[in-house]
Amino acid sequence: MTDPIADFAARAGRINDVLCAVNGLQWDARVMMPAGGAETRGAQIATLKGLAREMILDAGAAAEAALAAARTDADRRAAQDMLDARAYHARIPGALLRAQAEQSATANAAWAAAREAADFALFRPHLERAVDLARQVADALGYADHPYDAMVDVFEPGETSASLSALFGRLRGGIKPILDTALGRPAPRRDFLHRHYPVDRQQAWCRGIAAAMGYDFTRGRLDPTAHPFEISQTRNDVRITTRWRPDYLPMAIFGTLHEVGHALYEMGVDPALTRTVHATDLKGLYAVGGTSFGMHESQSRLIENHVGRAPEFWAQHFASLRDAFPDQLGDVSEAEWVAAINGVRPGFIRIEADELTYDLHIMLRVRIEMALLGGTLKVADIPEAWNAAIKDDLGLDVPDDGVGCLQDVHWSHNYFGSFPTYTIGNVTAARLFAHLRGEPEVRAGLDSGDYAPLRGALETLVWRHGRSRSRAEIMAALPADPAPEAAYLDHLRARFAG
Repeated sequence: MTDPIADFAARAGRINDVLCAVNGLQWDARVMMPAGGAETRGAQIATLKGLAREMILDAGAAAEAALAAARTDADRRAAQDMLDARAYHARIPGALLRAQAEQSATANAAWAAAREAADFALFRPHLERAVDLARQVADALGYADHPYDAMVDVFEPGETSASLSALFGRLRGGIKPILDTALGRPAPRRDFLHRHYPVDRQQAWCRGIAAAMGYDFTRGRLDPTAHPFEISQTRNDVRITTRWRPDYLPMAIFGTLHEVGHALYEMGVDPALTRTVHATDLKGLYAVGGTSFGMHESQSRLIENHVGRAPEFWAQHFASLRDAFPDQLGDVSEAEWVAAINGVRPGFIRIEADELTYDLHIMLRVRIEMALLGGTLKVADIPEAWNAAIKDDLGLDVPDDGVGCLQDVHWSHNYFGSFPTYTIGNVTAARLFAHLRGEPEVRAGLDSGDYAPLRGALETLVWRHGRSRSRAEIMAALPADPAPEAAYLDHLRARFAG
């Protein structure tokens, strides 16, 4: 007689296989593929995602049988997650999902061309189509208060437009006075950040620091791309990318550290979860071990900011950086470097933003997404709304669309609802780091450049669970905090206004 648990596991494994293949095609599209392949690549991805969806819809009987035969909480949860995903996909017409997948590939190519030309008009019709499709998805899924709620729930279950607006309101109220204090202080020296840094030496140093942080190059690789990302095909193949700018060194360093944080999460998932429900986003049709986008972002922001921008980190690594670039950094002290990389300088580009102003960039995008989905903002009016918000929040006049509303790839991939997860990640990272750095071994490791204790603590608390625990369940292991943003604001206050 067939074991229903084993039969269900085999079905889940095949779904994960298909979605890992999608990830491989997406990595290639963003790193290696010639521009002419965009349209057919979109069809290929749409076919595989459609196949994965059909497999989920067909898994109902197997999931029911597995649920009835479940002997452990993990088995019960896996079966229930499959049934929940089946119900989710049953509400969305297959033709709508295929339309999104096909549209995404052509929209991504159009976005890249529009960004290069700094001309929003080239992307506008593609974005209008994407917004229309997103509204159709929200309507199909259903929502209580706002269509944005249906989109956010895919990326960060439990969050809504109301909960995000409340969190962002408290954060904005806390960040603004810190920003005023920081901008009132003398600006640090920054000239050396923009000297000429040969790309081959940047690559060598960044590979070294990635390995020092624990990134396993036998299970990964580092490649160049226009918009840095991490993507996995199980924990055994976790790839990262970054941008190499010869005239701005921090881009590569902190882009690498950021993606390493994502990669360590994927590499740290329990091997027993490989090719299972708990390494698969069944609703988002994405092979990923992280439990949510916000939790995933917390790991990248923790490594990039809490570790990588700290004075303790550079006490261990600035000498090797200066050795790699003796002509560029020979007249720079360690203290000057730390001050420069933590300088507050409002700018146009989100991924280049300083830590203090970063969330203001996120809040802008979320306001626009909410208005687009709610029908109170037309796509044609995005540049004007964007530029006005940048002026109001950061006091800057946006010179063109390339450094304004065209800078992010997300909308071309139909990722409406994903932007809030960056700030959720910042808030979560601060709570995790404040808790873990209290452990003597972790603290000593950070001071000495030994990151194994931190990795071990994160693996135990977060990584090993994959998607078997939610972000809320993981964070419940920490001391209760009635104001989840408090640790983050304390961190920003200490770094920028202390």
